Amino acid sequence: MSQQIFWIHGGNVFNSHKDYLEFLKTREATKEYFIGKNRWVHHLQADLGDGYEVFLPQMPCATWNAKYSEWKIWFEKSFPFLKDNLILAGGSLGGMFLAKYLSENDFPLKIKGAFLLAAPFDDKDKNINYTLGDFALPKSLEKFSTQCSKIFLYHSKDDPLVPFIDLEKYSKALPNAEKIIFEDKGHFKLKEFPEFVEKLKSIK
Repeated sequence: MSQQIFWIHGGNVFNSHKDYLEFLKTREATKEYFIGKNRWVHHLQADLGDGYEVFLPQMPCATWNAKYSEWKIWFEKSFPFLKDNLILAGGSLGGMFLAKYLSENDFPLKIKGAFLLAAPFDDKDKNINYTLGDFALPKSLEKFSTQCSKIFLYHSKDDPLVPFIDLEKYSKALPNAEKIIFEDKGHFKLKEFPEFVEKLKSIK
């Protein structure tokens, strides 16, 4: 039986439609936006090889104006295709989504492991320029801990988007989670990420 891995990407959140339109007007466009991205997650299936089944869903309105309530609906539509002992992973806002969902809801299947990569914990840091809207975490992440036998927190010290201190906030809320720290991986927008691939393969 193939090991299922379900990856949830990141996204942006805005307090109002006006803020969203202003973002679109002022956002610096790069060629990557128009021809597509080529990052490690896009060839994760090939890197893992036989014996794995990788899910890479496109979450609703994710890139520009994400809403937790919409993501929750779409995430739950995937459940009929999933099996016990799957691995859940999320990058940036996707990681925060998993932390919130699994802290507020009973997941219908056994989870072998959960990975949060560069996940924001809150939007209280005065140095950040984003908001998290309805993705805000509950006061306790205890239900998340009880539903996942293994939780891994990934963060790089040079992340230009999500403060490194957010890793410590997650670590305090999830004391049994394993921290995996990098010096120079930024926000994990990498073409290759062999360390993550090998870690996935090591989960038994």
